[in-house]
Amino acid sequence: MPKPTPGNRPPRRPGAPSGRKPFHRPEVPAPDRKTPDLGPDGLPQVSLLRRGVERWQGGHPWIYRADLNGDPALEGGEVVRVVDGRGWFLGKAFYSKHSKISLRWLTFEDEAVDTDFFRRRLAMADEMRRRALPGERTYRLVHGEADLLPGLVVDRYGDCLSVQFLVPGTEQRKQLLVELLVELFKPRAIVNRSDVGVRALEGLPQEKGVLYGTLAGPVAYDEGLVRVRADLLEGQKTGAFLDQRDNHVMAAQYALGEALDCFSYVGGFALQLATRAERVTAVEISEEAAAQLRENAAANKLTNVEVVTANAFDFLRDAVDEGRRFDSIVLDPPSFAKKKEAVEGALRGYKEINLRAMQLLRPGGYLISASCTYHINEQMFEDMLASAAADAKRRVQIIEKRGAGKDHPVLLSLRETRYLKCFVLRVL
Repeated sequence: MPKPTPGNRPPRRPGAPSGRKPFHRPEVPAPDRKTPDLGPDGLPQVSLLRRGVERWQGGHPWIYRADLNGDPALEGGEVVRVVDGRGWFLGKAFYSKHSKISLRWLTFEDEAVDTDFFRRRLAMADEMRRRALPGERTYRLVHGEADLLPGLVVDRYGDCLSVQFLVPGTEQRKQLLVELLVELFKPRAIVNRSDVGVRALEGLPQEKGVLYGTLAGPVAYDEGLVRVRADLLEGQKTGAFLDQRDNHVMAAQYALGEALDCFSYVGGFALQLATRAERVTAVEISEEAAAQLRENAAANKLTNVEVVTANAFDFLRDAVDEGRRFDSIVLDPPSFAKKKEAVEGALRGYKEINLRAMQLLRPGGYLISASCTYHINEQMFEDMLASAAADAKRRVQIIEKRGAGKDHPVLLSLRETRYLKCFVLRVL
């Protein structure tokens, strides 16, 4: 009988043994999607898509979730190694799990992000202020990404510091950062003012309280010719609007006759106007802020300030209807747009108050108009002012274009740090 070959082998009966040992493929565990990739230094490693690599190499300090190459499966707050699609090292960043901004740049170097790293960055921020503001004791000490410390804001009020921890990376290093601030600046108190809505985007609750030392009531500091008090625990932002300090002082140059300050808060502009104007009307909607404004005016012996508790939009509209006139007007409203989708409505709001102000000014009067809405850039704001002037049928000169003070530096690659616009206009 011929030996069976593959070609003439009889068919095997169903269910009969094949005569060969079964082949067992070794089981290979499926990759664990929950385990992050680790770099040579043990740090989690995050890979970027091509668009993210271009953004990183272009110098922008933020990388969005859509530009990550997959989900890094991290909890948030970690310092991560950032690599391109080939695994080449790009730098290190803070990782955020909940925010659309997943990565915040820390360094291009393969260096340890440790206590010494943060100590150097804090000292570098302080050195600039000491050089730019010699002898000054009230200023923004750390301006987040602009000082290469993303998610950290530190304002100095003499021997007190007011701090905001805005992202998980700084929130989780809160104790370390407080210890470094104590070591470097020897403050009497450090206040936590992380009671801001932006923390919700990071999955963080709002927080407020004293982190170090003791704080007994408001602190006082000088702005030009006046002395201002700030409540570090209950005041707006970190206690006051330090970004407008230079503009507050500047306003006194343009104070004439009868002046009007809208959205006055505790009197940053109104008090300066009162040092030269004959009479100042300060409009503030908050009863609490209006009361503090009156106290500030009394403490500076400025008896020519009338504080009106009212909605500024309503006050301006009524003043036009009544035929009132002013020689100097300041408009410094809160942000009208927290999101890009609100820009159109914000521009309408800005135009309305500026149009009214132009109608209220006597010929040759000065209008100081500010916006802290970073979704509205300087050109958009200027175009709005031109439209308001046309509708008011007034010819208007631009005397100055200003921004925040030198303690609020602008990072060239992050336009969001150029958020404050302040125009000085002369209405003819």
